[in-house]
Amino acid sequence: MTVGSISVLNKLIRLTKDTEEGYLTAAENVDDSYLQKLLKERAENCHIAAMDLQRKVKEMDGVPTENGTFRGTMHRSWVNIKGTLTGKDELTILDECEKGEAMIEEAYEKFLKADISEEIRPLIQQQYESIVNDHNIMRDLMDKYGANQ
Repeated sequence: MTVGSISVLNKLIRLTKDTEEGYLTAAENVDDSYLQKLLKERAENCHIAAMDLQRKVKEMDGVPTENGTFRGTMHRSWVNIKGTLTGKDELTILDECEKGEAMIEEAYEKFLKADISEEIRPLIQQQYESIVNDHNIMRDLMDKYGANQ
């Protein structure tokens, strides 16, 4: 067990929790039922990822964080305000989701490029690949909803 590895995992837990809550907030701010379902599925994926990270911290005899970040809370508030002001405009909400995916993808990339423990690398790599997939889904949805406007 290394304190550094637990610190990395806890940072990723916070980011993953932020992303989960962001998707739930986004789902509340769209009217399209298909989009709501898809955003809730993304939130569930994040929930599972956070639980996997928390489990790994416990396996390493560490204490996993339970919450996201203050910045994430503020961003969700902004999404709620934006959703109200734009009349639940799907493209605007998807744009915020895509920005969130870009941010978490960048964070995972940073940790994968760093000198992290081989004990945690496979889990981070697996989650990174899932994040890249989710980011691509968000881009495709933005294209779809952008074309419909």
